[in-house]
Amino acid sequence: MMTNPFQQFCDLQNRRQFITQAGIGLGAAAVSSMAQPASAEATAKMPAGCHHPPKAKRVIFLFMAGAPSQLDLFDYKPDLEKIHGQPLPKEISKGQRVTTMTRGKKQVICASIFKFAPQGKSGLVMSELLPHLSSVADDLCLIKSTHTEAINHDPAKTFFCTGAEQPGRGSMGAWLSYGLGTLNKDLPDFIVLTSAFWSGKVNVQALYSRLWGSGFLPSKHQGVAFQTVGDPVLFLSNPPGVDRKTRLKMLNFVAKINQQQQKLTGDPEIQTSITQQEMAFRMQMSVPELTDLSGESKAALEMYGPEVQKTGSFARNCLLARRMAERNVRFIQLFHRGWDHHSNLPTHLRGQARDVDQPIAGLLKDLKQRGLLDDTLVVFAGEFGRTTFAQGNPKRDNYGRDHHPRCFTTWMAGGGIKGGISYGETDDFCYNITKDPVHIRDFHATMLHQLGINHKRLTFPYQGLDQRLTGVVPSRVIKEILS
Repeated sequence: MMTNPFQQFCDLQNRRQFITQAGIGLGAAAVSSMAQPASAEATAKMPAGCHHPPKAKRVIFLFMAGAPSQLDLFDYKPDLEKIHGQPLPKEISKGQRVTTMTRGKKQVICASIFKFAPQGKSGLVMSELLPHLSSVADDLCLIKSTHTEAINHDPAKTFFCTGAEQPGRGSMGAWLSYGLGTLNKDLPDFIVLTSAFWSGKVNVQALYSRLWGSGFLPSKHQGVAFQTVGDPVLFLSNPPGVDRKTRLKMLNFVAKINQQQQKLTGDPEIQTSITQQEMAFRMQMSVPELTDLSGESKAALEMYGPEVQKTGSFARNCLLARRMAERNVRFIQLFHRGWDHHSNLPTHLRGQARDVDQPIAGLLKDLKQRGLLDDTLVVFAGEFGRTTFAQGNPKRDNYGRDHHPRCFTTWMAGGGIKGGISYGETDDFCYNITKDPVHIRDFHATMLHQLGINHKRLTFPYQGLDQRLTGVVPSRVIKEILS
């Protein structure tokens, strides 16, 4: 029995495609009917996708997976030395949630063993573990009152990178790619660099592709993760016997087949495949040029430290991030692992700080001297902070600190952010926020604002809701830190 054309269409069109396409159409109609008409002059000056003039064109996000100890790096609490080894007062802990590693155990105060000193003209107080970063203190905005609800690594990393603890949502870079589009047709909008695993690191938390995935957004917006060994991208090189001309013929033939299928089914993912295959072909030329450091001066290489010569090192990735910024990659995310210090913190934190201190300072200096820091937003964060009380005996060198989501320090630099300031305050125990709290959603809203996006208006229809990176909970732009 022959199937009528309508039934054929229904068989080919799956439910998700229908809802997505219908939702986008209705959403676009609703937005267009509500929006105020802009003047021709304003429209001409405004970059595509922006709701207001942006201060930044791109983001370099430095994510310290495992959670650095704010007490030992940025949030100096000298009074803790007077009560070192004493129990944390109950009126400070207030019965707040703790991890299973701490539950039922004594919470003994542990002052930082590291020295702190004012840095730069601004006098920002920073740890001796960060001598190179301290040299650019006047470019940093320390946010000491960052907080989150997540207390375990997996949901906390997912929350910071995607705006929710549950998997399945679009990541920060995917939202920017979706909202603003590309600045460079020869490289992806969103590139991820993970540092190679060096010996000596312990308790290293896993990274997973959902941290740079597209979630419910079209898959063309997902991040492209570069490898630390071999070709930066899988199958970047042609196999033996296949030259570039032959590869182009193959690509064109496959594209024609895909276009025919696209017309038949209306599946948006087919167009994504076509776009990605075309991008992969262009990347065969652009990526080798991007990753070739032979043209870098000796002075430029030295700014990032000796590890810059090692493929896959954090130092080398920082230099690659600058090169990507020069080529207008929209969102560049660097992951550095090994910050989960439940024991041996004095030893391991020194090593971790040494890994990132000079490369990050070098990146900021390099961007600044090339005129790129003004329109590049550089951000630094971990998934949460560390407790004021010790895990283990605070009188020994093998103590650690547990997870603490109630307050931790992040920072921003460049991209229209005031430099040389500290925002937000914590109590004398670095346990609770006492002034100007900044939720992760506020952090995201501020980041989007600097790129010209109103976080309430960047939406995507999914499961009956106009989804946002900042979710439906009220969030705010931290206007006090904007220049």
